[in-house]
Amino acid sequence: MRQIKWGLLMTFGLVSLSTMAQEKIEAKYTKQVERLAKSKQVKVAFDFIRQQKDSTTMDLITLTEVLAPPFMEDERGKVFSKMLQEAGVDSIWTDKVGNVIGLRKGTSGEPGYVGVDAHLDVVFPEGTDVTVKKVGDTLKAPGIGDDTRGLAMLISMLKAMNKAKIKTQKDILIVGTVGEEGLGDLRGMKYLFNESGLNIDSWIAIDGGSLGRISNAGLGSKRYKLTVKGPGGHSWGAFGLANPHHALGKVIDIFSKDAWDYTSGDIPRTSFNVGRIGGGTSVNSIPFESWMEVDMRAIDPMNLDEIEAIFKTSVEKAITEYNNSGVRDEVIYELTKIGDRPSGELPPSLPLIQRSMAATQYFGVTPSLGRGSTNINIPVSKGIPSVCIGRGGKGGGAHSLHEWYLNDEPGDESIQLALLITLAQAGLGK
Repeated sequence: MRQIKWGLLMTFGLVSLSTMAQEKIEAKYTKQVERLAKSKQVKVAFDFIRQQKDSTTMDLITLTEVLAPPFMEDERGKVFSKMLQEAGVDSIWTDKVGNVIGLRKGTSGEPGYVGVDAHLDVVFPEGTDVTVKKVGDTLKAPGIGDDTRGLAMLISMLKAMNKAKIKTQKDILIVGTVGEEGLGDLRGMKYLFNESGLNIDSWIAIDGGSLGRISNAGLGSKRYKLTVKGPGGHSWGAFGLANPHHALGKVIDIFSKDAWDYTSGDIPRTSFNVGRIGGGTSVNSIPFESWMEVDMRAIDPMNLDEIEAIFKTSVEKAITEYNNSGVRDEVIYELTKIGDRPSGELPPSLPLIQRSMAATQYFGVTPSLGRGSTNINIPVSKGIPSVCIGRGGKGGGAHSLHEWYLNDEPGDESIQLALLITLAQAGLGK
């Protein structure tokens, strides 16, 4: 797999999904995009995207009503695969981790794929009611936007390319990826770029909201589950016995103090959070197990490594101190890494990023570069040209049971934008 050594840049003081300074768009990319958008075939494709608005909405409803919890994306993957087949691809397959991949062959025979994806998974657990309800023109259901709308956009793009008989120079991979959310830990993208053997030289992810937002940087994170175990016993009869909850509390106290000192220093933005805690059987029982899940994030990979080291040191220090505090017996602990997303940033001068900004500007929207925790974290960390663009339209309540989406006019433009960026990167074929 080709890995382009661009020399990743680090930007300081930015928060996740924040807007970076607007970058200059080189005239040659503006001209390239304008010439492409005004070509006869692309105009036909754009018109067809508008004409099939109702069909795209039906695809969105169909996909939304197939629940795809983390690690359980298979059923939605089958529906998406059928849609790809019906829309028309040269070949289609599902890889061993569940990514659904459609290949649309180019004319040049050049090595390297242009990939465009949306993720199959949603954050909601098995049993969630995902029936889509219509309130006027607004669609309401968990997952209706994030990222099911992106999947429907891919199908609309593919149909439009085939309707307009558009050929591209480079091969295009149209992908429904698994494992983007939460503990999925980008497993679909990690497989594609680390194990699949596919020679992918650029990537376009559809995820997020408004038209104009372009992510060219990945916010890295490391996540751990700490489990503390002890013998357990009665709160009165075994009083004084080592208590995993008490030990866990000491870990949180020491880690919070040391990590706060570190993150409050003069370093690029870095964060830490104890997000979940559990364990115990009853109020009058000394627990035999206590656990917590910790999330750490940083712009700079070095800071992410350092906050991780602080966490591990804090755990060892706290458990040792607790076991030496006079309690009977002792606790033991297990550390399990449950998430590892790399950081990185690509320079705005890269052709893909320039084309993405020029295409956005073509639709009358000021492009803004930003940083997020998305599928592009993986290729960005390898220096492979990648962007993440928004779904357009209007929406809200992401990751809640009250999520909604309204496919107003910018919703159609978001599909046209995704197509324009893809074609600019892959090149029109003959």
